[in-house]
Amino acid sequence: MSAPTLVAVHGGRWGDTLVGGLAQMVPDARVVAAGSPEAAGAEVLATLADAAPVIAGVLTPGMRWVHVLGAGVDGFPLEVAGERLVTCSRGASAVAIAEYVLASMLAFEKQLPQSWITEPPAEWNVAGLGSLAGRRLGLVGIGAIGTEVARRALAFDMTVTALRRRPEPAPVDGVTLAGDLQTLLGASDHVVVAAPATSSTRRLFDGAAFGAMVRGAHFVNVARGTLVDQDALLEALDRGHLALATLDVVDPEPLPAGHRFFTHPKVRLSPHISWSSPTTVLRTFEMFVENLARFRRGEPLVGIVDREEGY
Repeated sequence: MSAPTLVAVHGGRWGDTLVGGLAQMVPDARVVAAGSPEAAGAEVLATLADAAPVIAGVLTPGMRWVHVLGAGVDGFPLEVAGERLVTCSRGASAVAIAEYVLASMLAFEKQLPQSWITEPPAEWNVAGLGSLAGRRLGLVGIGAIGTEVARRALAFDMTVTALRRRPEPAPVDGVTLAGDLQTLLGASDHVVVAAPATSSTRRLFDGAAFGAMVRGAHFVNVARGTLVDQDALLEALDRGHLALATLDVVDPEPLPAGHRFFTHPKVRLSPHISWSSPTTVLRTFEMFVENLARFRRGEPLVGIVDREEGY
């Protein structure tokens, strides 16, 4: 019988908890803390994405594969990994984030929570609520997250248009692909950003992009804060061109005290929690476990990171 695969785990602030949790999920492997003497001969490194300050110190010459326990790798120093294969748990949080997006769009159309009352209103049975049915959704990015958003939006009878980097068909029937960003923005009542953070998407949403959006549109960012020129967003909100911005991600994170996003009446801000669900963390680990089984069998891995694209 061959020796169990030695897996080193960089747990960051989670430390022994992460090592112990993965050890229980792969009992036929040997799981140790990265950087420890026991990790010297490890073939595999499982790490959180925020490993940049220490990654060089925990990589060993025998490591052939690095798995990032997260959907994004924009915080991971790919150049430090050298020629090693790098994968991530891409798509593990897609359903949770899609539900967050639908909730935010419904809240916008149904005027929640401002339509709740705590005393008799001036008029009863009188309102001007909107509807998702017939509204136009523009998806910037239609990978795992965008696909799950599109499926749910179509179920609400929304018209869905998406922009994707590669010239490939839409992954969901009923989704129309836009030729460029300006076209997409000019025909969307709700704009949802679900693209990866790369050098080519940095500040993708600048003053020109916000100016191209439909007046009164709702802007939702569940990608990364670096895709947005936040000063330009505030300007578009202040002059009334955009009706609302729902932001689960910002730049930097956490925001400093006193930042205008905390108190702006047209900003709904959450602390990067759209990924949260009862199953997201488990699914993140399960994707590593699946890849470890493939690694041991010599099969192709899933969730491979494209070094040139950075995701």
